Amino acid sequence: MYLHLGQDCIIRTKDILGIFDLDSSTLSKHTRDYLARAEKEKRVVNVTTELPKSFIVTTGENAKVYISQISAATLKKRSGYIDDIAITK
Repeated sequence: MYLHLGQDCIIRTKDILGIFDLDSSTLSKHTRDYLARAEKEKRVVNVTTELPKSFIVTTGENAKVYISQISAATLKKRSGYIDDIAITK
């Protein structure tokens, strides 16, 4: 299965290591350091021209970090990871 991240970017769901909310996860110094190192290693792919809301970490030979304007919650729903969870109010 594939996941559309925005613009013209599609990745395989089996390559996804994690989908993270950019606002809440970058509060940690470790996350900021990881993203800075990935940027320095030219592994960051920005797939948005709008305000970024999430980042997606992939594994494999071409491990990359994708920056997307789509929220982490929406991407998780699209990926099918939480289809069986009931949402209650």
